[in-house]
Amino acid sequence: MASIDTSAPEPAAALLQRPPDAVPGAPLDAAERGRLLSGTHHDPHALLGAHPVPGGVAFRVLRPYARAVALVVDGRTTRLHHTGDGLFSGVLPLAAVPEYELRVTYDGEESAVQDPYRFLPALGELDLHLIGEGRHEQLWQALGAHPMTHQGTQGVRFTVWAPNARGVRVCGDFCHWDGAAYPMRSLGSTGVWELFVPGLREGVRYKFDITRPDGTHTLRADPLARRAEVPPATASIVDVSRHEWRDEEWLRRRGDIPVHEAPFSVYEVHLPSWRPGLTYRQLAEQLPAYVADLGFTHVELMPVAEHPFGGSWGYQVTGFYAPTARLGTPDDFKHLVDALHQAGIGVLMDWVPAHFPRDDWALAQFDGEHLYEPGDRLRAEHPDWGTLTFDYGRKEVRNFLVANATYWCEEFHIDGLRVDAVASMLYLDYSREHGQWTPNEHGGRENLDAVAFLQEMNATLYRRCPGVVTIAEESTAWDGVTRATHEAGPGGDGGLGFGMKWNMGWSHDSLAYLAHEPVHRAYHHGELTFSMVYAYSENYLLPVSHDEVVHGKRSLVSKMPGDWWQQRANHRAYLAYMWAHPGKQLLFMGQEFAQGAEWSQEHGLDWGLLDAAYPARTEHQGVQQLVRDLNDRYRCAPALWEQDTVPQGFTWVTVDAAQDNVVAFLRHAKDGTALLAVCNFSPVVRHGYPLRVPGAVAAWEEVLNTDAARYGGSDVRNTGALKPEPDAHGDGDRDGGSSGEGDGQGCLRVTLPPLATVWLRPL
Repeated sequence: MASIDTSAPEPAAALLQRPPDAVPGAPLDAAERGRLLSGTHHDPHALLGAHPVPGGVAFRVLRPYARAVALVVDGRTTRLHHTGDGLFSGVLPLAAVPEYELRVTYDGEESAVQDPYRFLPALGELDLHLIGEGRHEQLWQALGAHPMTHQGTQGVRFTVWAPNARGVRVCGDFCHWDGAAYPMRSLGSTGVWELFVPGLREGVRYKFDITRPDGTHTLRADPLARRAEVPPATASIVDVSRHEWRDEEWLRRRGDIPVHEAPFSVYEVHLPSWRPGLTYRQLAEQLPAYVADLGFTHVELMPVAEHPFGGSWGYQVTGFYAPTARLGTPDDFKHLVDALHQAGIGVLMDWVPAHFPRDDWALAQFDGEHLYEPGDRLRAEHPDWGTLTFDYGRKEVRNFLVANATYWCEEFHIDGLRVDAVASMLYLDYSREHGQWTPNEHGGRENLDAVAFLQEMNATLYRRCPGVVTIAEESTAWDGVTRATHEAGPGGDGGLGFGMKWNMGWSHDSLAYLAHEPVHRAYHHGELTFSMVYAYSENYLLPVSHDEVVHGKRSLVSKMPGDWWQQRANHRAYLAYMWAHPGKQLLFMGQEFAQGAEWSQEHGLDWGLLDAAYPARTEHQGVQQLVRDLNDRYRCAPALWEQDTVPQGFTWVTVDAAQDNVVAFLRHAKDGTALLAVCNFSPVVRHGYPLRVPGAVAAWEEVLNTDAARYGGSDVRNTGALKPEPDAHGDGDRDGGSSGEGDGQGCLRVTLPPLATVWLRPL
């Protein structure tokens, strides 16, 4: 290796003033020197820093491009010898290694610095043991960049897992992105590399310069970085949180009632496009008030973790531990979560452990080998998204993901994780043709490693974070998605352990039914009622999510047939049917005021539809008012949420009235209190429509009608008390429907508005 000549002739006056030189030390072994300078030495601390030798203490410093390096010991300055390539060394006649400081001169400017190589490892043995076992549940506290005081000195500890690297150096804006002076040491067999750099503070940008097994170098962002640069910049940033939480009351009571027995209505939000241009802190001033006014219990945030391409909506993550910097700092995001909690709103977050992008500065072949992704190309490549899958069978990778789930809930007080693309993890043949996948050890198509990972993640999160819920986006009939991990199913296996599962079958079927003209709906009636065949197989959430209103699928109101009045009527009737159906509910932003255009992340929502200057604003405000009233009535009716997951909470009243396009059903609270929901998906008014109801109820009253004038409807109503008639001849059993109550029933005659849903409660 060619030497870097940093020497230059000194003026005579400088020669008279410079400190005395140290005694020259023994030269480095050529092989050791080469490894150190090329960034492939596993233990640079053995060569650099201060070490006892015969005759005193030897000092060796690596400072490329420095003109001179001197030691300051007990106030006395001694100049080290430059031995080429930026290495400076010398021996002082000392009995023991002293406290010392370096004076480094670059182009005539001298600065006082601490030597990183005089410090012991700043990562404890317990941390290393847990990392080695793949069981460090707070991994973010061990790996990454951490400002700290170590051996009485302030600085930053850098740690990274790179077991296949021949060497790792840290670089950043503190060293002009040249990591030659900062080689890291390997901490045994764990594959962890560590370096404490004194004098650094928060805000420093950094990356890891990794020497691959083939000797080439790659510059990588920190997988555990808690803050990142604003894309398209890709550096990691040293971060310290100073946020003071004020949501103690929220956290204290959030686990009082099991989620599946509590009101749970979710407003799904893509933060960058809800109101484009707002930061986390500006969102905190507007979003909580808006959601609270509409009465939703929770928001679900589309992925917040850092991602390079905004068009992925956050579903291609590179910074799993860093909130996206597009909207502010991590503390700014904490401020938003805090504000939502103080407004009484829970915060769910989309979490994406199914895959990651191939960017060469991120996780792909991180240390030169397949580290986070499987070595088997057939398993590593995700055919749908052009991304890579995680190696769920590797304990360190599983630890990285399990700890990440815990991280968001513990550090950011997130109340639940909606886990994206679970089906793609569970099946080895997901989106793969014959010959494109390898069976598991039993010859099956189940990804047993992914199953074990999901079980561990759920069990860990529920144990560590009481009141938190996990929700699976799982589109198949996998058995036991929401069964506890310790409870055996019919096959003897434990469940995956999720708290809830998106009911994507319900979304598909019900939206397909509504897309038909009313005259044709009779032939598709089963699409509306089939969901009750499997309603209690899992704990379900009914989603009308972003996936339903993009890529040509049209917005919810635009899916509906007919003219504009009929589209809005269908829209309103569907929402009230959804809120009454067993299961929790989720609605994507913009659908609450019947935005006609598909969602565009660049354009944002069409808020102008609600402006006073817009002529048809009342039509959109009417739908918004309905959502407000749905949430209000829903919260006040335990029949709609107390028994969502058990058959005792539901009874069909009219199920087979296909020619009428009508369904009716009762929902039951634990104390027996009922709510009757009747949906008329035909455009005709049906007067005196007979419904068989429990005879013990003397009278019913209408509590919600989506045809009300305040919502933009024709205002066909049921006023006053509705009293059942004796049902001696079973007239209420229309078209084969049955309440299943047996004797003692009455026939309630209800006026059904056109394209409307009506809720009635006992008086």
